[in-house]
Amino acid sequence: MSGFVDKPVPVEVPGLTHLHTGKVRDLYATGSGDLVMVASDRVSAFDWVLPTEIPDKGRLLTQLSLWWFEQLSDLVDNHVISDVPPKGAPTDWAGRTLVCRRLDMVPVECVARGYLTGSGLSEYSATGSVCGVPLPGGLVDGSRLDRAIFTPAIKAEVGEHDENVSFDTVARLHGSALATRLRELTLGLYTRGRAIAEERGILLADTKFEFGRDTDGSLVLADEVFTPDSSRFWPREEWRPGRPQPSFDKQIIRDWLSSPASGWDRASETPPPSLPDEVVEHTRARYVEVFVRLTGRTPDFVGD
Repeated sequence: MSGFVDKPVPVEVPGLTHLHTGKVRDLYATGSGDLVMVASDRVSAFDWVLPTEIPDKGRLLTQLSLWWFEQLSDLVDNHVISDVPPKGAPTDWAGRTLVCRRLDMVPVECVARGYLTGSGLSEYSATGSVCGVPLPGGLVDGSRLDRAIFTPAIKAEVGEHDENVSFDTVARLHGSALATRLRELTLGLYTRGRAIAEERGILLADTKFEFGRDTDGSLVLADEVFTPDSSRFWPREEWRPGRPQPSFDKQIIRDWLSSPASGWDRASETPPPSLPDEVVEHTRARYVEVFVRLTGRTPDFVGD
């Protein structure tokens, strides 16, 4: 059992129809058919959406995605129409809302890995490959790969694990032409993002993208891009292969939940507990730090 500890009640806004409540984002439709994505301050770990929020997280994710969409605009179109909340929306939606084109979403999580860690490391240790891509021997946790690899996954419902699959599986399910284009876009975007991040002292270990088809059939980048929720960022100055790397993502939360201090048994069906203040503050500080290091600016809502 997993999912929401406390599933939120959707906010009602005149003229909008609530469509979906995700781990972090709430999705609405406008009367004209556009979509409105609102990034909450919710945080998930171990397939649970936790009962404790991280203040300003939704704004940080949204503003960082907007910055990245600009950096990538010459490589692929994105779904953003506006970042102005619809008329009648709560004041809290400011800074965390994107009005987007409605797309026919491709049900594949497009993952790029430039370093070996996480589930990729586990698979490599067992098979010598990741998602059907063979890798050289002798790699360790944090090893940089000679060439980034495309390791897709099939998206799961909230509370379920995404399933890592091979390129051939994507080709069988969706056709070789689409699979090839997804791989090209994923690796191209990752290469651009990794170069930009490295210039700012950050290693982009891996990331995931979502794409949808526009009305003309072209692929469009959707959802979020290169955020601490969708990517694994490491401080370059602390990178040491052969051990788990310090991270700018929610690893702080995972570590606490896995520790005796939390009193939580991950293998049980008991929901995880609330996070202590120091874990919340530390996590928020890491999200702010990666935002500042990447964009070169302090978010104007910090300290609100």
